[in-house]
Amino acid sequence: MSTKGVVYKDLLPVPHVTDPNDHETSTSITDTPSASHELALNAAKDAHPDEKGAAQVGHKDEIADLGWNEPKEVVENPLVGGLENEDLWVLVRRFNKQMYHVKEMPNPPPGGLDLNIADEEEFSPDKLRSNIERLYMTIGIGMMGFGKHIVRLRSWRETQRTAWFCTAYFIAWAFDFIVPLLSLTLIALIVYPRSRHILFPPAPISIVSEKGGVQKPKAGVLGSTDSATGAPENHKGEAVEQEASNFVTGVASVALASATGKHPQAEPESKEGVGAESVPDPTALVESAKDAKEKAGGDNASKKKDKTKEPMEVAMWTKMRPVMHGLSDVVDGWERFGNALSPTPPFKEGPRLRLAALIVPLFLGSFFITSYMFMKGVTFGVGFGFFGDPIITRGLDLLNRKFPNWQKLLELRNTILKGVPTNAQLTITLLRIGEANKAPLPPPPHTNTPPPERPADVNEDELRAAGGGPPLNATDAELNEAMSHDPLAKQDTISSSDSDIAASKEKKHGKAGSKFLSFFKGTVKGGVETTLETDKLKAKVGNHHARNRLGAVPPKNADLTSGPVEFKCRFDGKKGHVYIATKATIPCVAFSTDSTIEKIGTKEREDLHPVWSIPVAEISELKKVGGFGWKAKMVVGWAMDREVADGLEILERSGRRTRVMAVPLRDELFNRLVAMGGQKWESW
Repeated sequence: MSTKGVVYKDLLPVPHVTDPNDHETSTSITDTPSASHELALNAAKDAHPDEKGAAQVGHKDEIADLGWNEPKEVVENPLVGGLENEDLWVLVRRFNKQMYHVKEMPNPPPGGLDLNIADEEEFSPDKLRSNIERLYMTIGIGMMGFGKHIVRLRSWRETQRTAWFCTAYFIAWAFDFIVPLLSLTLIALIVYPRSRHILFPPAPISIVSEKGGVQKPKAGVLGSTDSATGAPENHKGEAVEQEASNFVTGVASVALASATGKHPQAEPESKEGVGAESVPDPTALVESAKDAKEKAGGDNASKKKDKTKEPMEVAMWTKMRPVMHGLSDVVDGWERFGNALSPTPPFKEGPRLRLAALIVPLFLGSFFITSYMFMKGVTFGVGFGFFGDPIITRGLDLLNRKFPNWQKLLELRNTILKGVPTNAQLTITLLRIGEANKAPLPPPPHTNTPPPERPADVNEDELRAAGGGPPLNATDAELNEAMSHDPLAKQDTISSSDSDIAASKEKKHGKAGSKFLSFFKGTVKGGVETTLETDKLKAKVGNHHARNRLGAVPPKNADLTSGPVEFKCRFDGKKGHVYIATKATIPCVAFSTDSTIEKIGTKEREDLHPVWSIPVAEISELKKVGGFGWKAKMVVGWAMDREVADGLEILERSGRRTRVMAVPLRDELFNRLVAMGGQKWESW
C-alpha cells in the first residue's frame, strides 16, 4: 500500500484473497507485514513537521513517558497529528472493551490490514453485549442523526434550506432528473466534505425535537453533543457509551420481565395487607423465573415432561455465535464506510475517491436508462431469482470448482473498501505509531467524580446555521434555554398517558426489601472478605487457583499507578512487576519481584534477575483472563464496591503459556504488547 498520496491502485484496487498455504512470519514492525505496520512506521516520515504529534517524534534510546499517570490537561495535545486527544482516547477506550483475545495469523491479512474478526470467533455473553453496544454507538446513533435531519427538512422550520431542497427536487422531477440529482448529490457529499455541513448543518441530536424544533434534552442539560439524551460527561464519548450500556440492560430487563410474567394490568389497586412492599422486584430474580411463572399460573407439570426445553436451549446457544459474528460484520462495515468518508491520519483519501468513482457510472447511465428499462430489468431479476434455481445452483457449483475463494472476492474489505480500517484497526495503527517511535500512547484518563451538570461547549462543528439564518432557526434565548441545566427537568421521558409502560418499568423493593438487600450485601461482603483471607493460606500451600486470585481486589486507596514500562501484577501469587525492555536488539517482556523497580525503574539495570523473559517477537497469542469466574467477579465487585483487577495470558510460538494476574493496567499492557511486534493479529 502506497503511503504517498493517491495512486491508481488506490482507486482501482486488486481484490486480495489470502492463500491458506501462504505463510509469513514477521518479528518486527520494521518488516511491515501489513498495511497497518507500514502506515505506523511511515507516519512520522510522511507528516509535515508542523503536523506531527508528540508520539510521532522519535526517541532512540529509552521509552518516552508522554503522561501516563498525569491529568489530561498536562498531556501534550495532539499525541498523533490530525487527531485530538479526546478523539484518540474514545477509540482506545472502545478498543479496550472490544478486544479480548488475539492470535497471530501466519497468512497475509485480507485487505492488507490485520486484526480482522476470525471466522471461528469464540462466543461469550459479554462479547455479545459488547457487539450490541457497538451496534448502538455506530449504527444506532447514526440512524438517529439521519432521522433528525429528515425531520428538520420536513418541518419547514429552516425555511430557506427546505425551500432549496424542495425546488431542486421538483425541478428534477419535472424533467425526469431525480436519479441524476441524487447521484450527483452523493458524489458531492463524498468528494467535497465541506458540502456535508452546507447541505446538512449539524445540530446535537438531543436538542432537536420530533417536530424539527428545539427541545430540552432528556437529561435536563446539553452536557454532550453526540448522545441521544444529552447527558453530561467527563470525557468525550462517555455519554454515548453509557447509553449503549443502558440500552443493552434495558433490553435484557424487558426480556427478564417477560420471563417472570410481570403484568401491571393484573395488579390490584390496593396492596395493603399482602406484604408486597417487602418483596424484592421479581425482575431481579433470574433463577427459575420461568418455572415460578408457570407454577403461579397453575401449571405444575414436571420438568421431565417438557421435551422442548433442552433442544431449544441448544439451538439458541448454537445460533448465538453466527448471530454475534453477523453483528460484528455489520458494524465493521459501517465503521469502514465512516472511515472511508472521513479518513483519520495516517490513512489516506484514496478510498473516498474510489466510492465516488463507483457512483459516476450511475450518474452517467441515468441519462440513458428510462424508468421502463429499469422496471423491466428489476422484474426480470425477480423472476430469474424465483424460477432459475437449476441454473443458479449449477453456476455456483462451477464457481466453487474454478474459483474456491470467489466469495472472498466479493467482500467489501477486499474490493471497494480495501485498505479502509475498522475502528479497531485504526486504533491499533495509532498504537503502533507510538510504539514505532518509542513513545507509547497514554491511556484514556479516568475520573471517579460525576460529570458536572453544566452545558457543554458547542462549536460550529456541532451546531451550525443553515444558510444565513440562525441554527435550527431558533433564537439565542431558545437555544440557551434548551442547553442550560434545569434541575427540575423531568428525568422520566414516559408521558402520563403511558401508565402501563410506567408500571411495567417500576421497580420498588419497599423499605423492608431495601433493608433485606442491604443486609444481604453486608453478609456477602463478609463472606468475600473471609474467602480472600482464606486464599492467602491456600496460596501458601500451593493452591494454583488461590494464587491466581491473590491481589485481584486491591485495598481501598491503593496506589495503582504504573506504566508505560513497568506494570504492577502478580505471577504465581508473587507480587512484582511486568516490565517491557526495548533497548536490547530484541524487545522482550519480563517479570521481576524486585520492589526497587517502583523507585529506580528498569533503565540500564542488570541486577533485576527476571523470573522469566519472553521476546515480544515470539508471542503468538494474547488473552485477557480473570482470577475469578464471571459470576464470582460480579459478586465480589458488587459486595466490595471495588474494581476487580484481572490478568493476561501470553502464549509463545513454542507453546509455553505464561499468566500474570492482578494487573490494574491490564488493558494498557495488552495494548502495548499487541502493538509492539510484527505479528499480524486476528481477533478471537
